Amino acid sequence: MTRDKDQAYELIQEGRNLLLEGNTQQALDKFKESVSIFPTPEGYTLWAWMLSYDSELEECIELCKHAILLDPEFGNAYNDIGSYLIDLGRLDEAIVWLKKAKQAKHYESPQFPYLNLARVYLKLERDYEAMEEYRQLLSIDPNNMEGRFILAFLDEDGDNTKMPTLFSNN
Repeated sequence: MTRDKDQAYELIQEGRNLLLEGNTQQALDKFKESVSIFPTPEGYTLWAWMLSYDSELEECIELCKHAILLDPEFGNAYNDIGSYLIDLGRLDEAIVWLKKAKQAKHYESPQFPYLNLARVYLKLERDYEAMEEYRQLLSIDPNNMEGRFILAFLDEDGDNTKMPTLFSNN
């Protein structure tokens, strides 16, 4: 079984390399093949991510749920579900998944759920909550330009009258 797992992770790395070369279909095939040899949360989320470019978001959500079944602490899958729900306009559902992503212990890029949640709160005009997410984002990623920019325009009173409309639904 260890050999299958190693082979699956080798295929994932090959898929990532193919992405860097711009070979998206071949990368997708590697991610699918990796899951067929040995299911991993990384394989499922990368497969879903590739499908998201074709707007197959409901299928992406299901693939990420498979990843969560394999590793309930894999934050990428929760964040990705939240992102797909944002794209589908289901913001309240996205909040639930993004909050779960923040709690996950196994994460490649732990700043993303804070960023995504802040954007959702801005769309919902929940500025205080957005500010808190941006602050937490900057504690993880102090050089995040979006977080720094937005917090520069939102003051402690939550006054966003001077803030440009970045994430409006218009």
